Amino acid sequence: MTLLGGVLSVKGMAFLMFSILIVTALGYMLGRITIKGVSLGTAGVFIVALLYGALFYEDLAAVLKTPELTSQSLKVVEQLGLIFFVTAVGFIAGPKFFKNLKKNFKSYILLGLIIILSGGLVTVGCYYFGTATGLGMGDLESKAEFMAMLDGLLSGALTTTPGFSAAKEAAPEFEAAITVGHGIAYLFGVVGVVLFVQLIPKIMKADMDAERAKLVDADTAEVKEYTGKLINIDDMGLGAFALAAILGVLLGSIKIPLTSAGFGGTCFSLGTTGGTLIMSLIFGHFSHIGPINVMPPKPTLQVLRELGLMLFLIGAGVAGGADFVKYFEPIYFVYGAIMTTVPMIIGFLFAKYVLKLSLLNNLGSITGGMTSTPALGTLIGVAKTEEVASAYAATYPISLLAIVLVSQFLMIIWG
Repeated sequence: MTLLGGVLSVKGMAFLMFSILIVTALGYMLGRITIKGVSLGTAGVFIVALLYGALFYEDLAAVLKTPELTSQSLKVVEQLGLIFFVTAVGFIAGPKFFKNLKKNFKSYILLGLIIILSGGLVTVGCYYFGTATGLGMGDLESKAEFMAMLDGLLSGALTTTPGFSAAKEAAPEFEAAITVGHGIAYLFGVVGVVLFVQLIPKIMKADMDAERAKLVDADTAEVKEYTGKLINIDDMGLGAFALAAILGVLLGSIKIPLTSAGFGGTCFSLGTTGGTLIMSLIFGHFSHIGPINVMPPKPTLQVLRELGLMLFLIGAGVAGGADFVKYFEPIYFVYGAIMTTVPMIIGFLFAKYVLKLSLLNNLGSITGGMTSTPALGTLIGVAKTEEVASAYAATYPISLLAIVLVSQFLMIIWG
């Protein structure tokens, strides 16, 4: 990019960094805007990233020489952000996670399954409605391709990469439709849950001090302190953080075959998100290995959590914005919005009236059940406590496995 008559020139990877900084600044400004106490927060970064991708993706690709390099670079930004955010969340939740899980284990399993299964049922409902009315069939060649589009919408509505991958593996011939559907629904999938966790406490006129007290009381756990003088890998805790992330990525790469085709067929894995989350929870729970401290300081974790969320939203948003306008149809957005909203409402009501979870435990579980990383970041800000991460971390793995199975089931039965 050349400005001021050639005096200022930004080229190559420097332009990518320049783009990230522009999106960051404008995104946080947008997220700061508050209407009746509700704001986008960090999700404002995602909105600006989508717009930036729609308007300037071709310019970015031209500067970086090839579309392939541009796509790969944005994927690196997205994945690095994901690792930072999820690992930080795991460390923060770790000290009290296992006690909370033991106490509410059945509730988390039920809630995760309820949310994902209701999402699957909504998808089937959209399929029969669309095939009966023709709404959404458009230029699609078959009902099978329409279900592939809807399956992509479901993975986008739940902002889940494993579900997205599972759908593509189940129907590789319809990968384009699945990819478009995922990208269209991803926008509301992010923003919808972010707004939900802000609006519900206001609608219920919740006393947040009282709700925080309930959450802390429920999660209170005794953390055994090491009596010697602990040895830090480094003062900032970055070494311990990196170690947990490395082991988490390795754990997430382990594949478990789900079909008779073995490793050549559909496989389940925790992925980067699940692997780093579980490993950092373990590190956070034990906090030290003998005399070696493996628990980073809280300020370090808070910075890495916000930095990671920001990078993740930029990487996903700019890439998604590139094709958003090209493939967008209003009815697809409507289907995606329904797939996001209905499971959230059903899950919230089930957790409130059947499972009797406190408000913040309920909302934390909803963010995990919806596999919504951005919404967790928002909820932490709304609740003004990071204790809500425990409920997210407990529900997330259940939903992760369920959405993989549901995505494949939809294509096998209706595709």
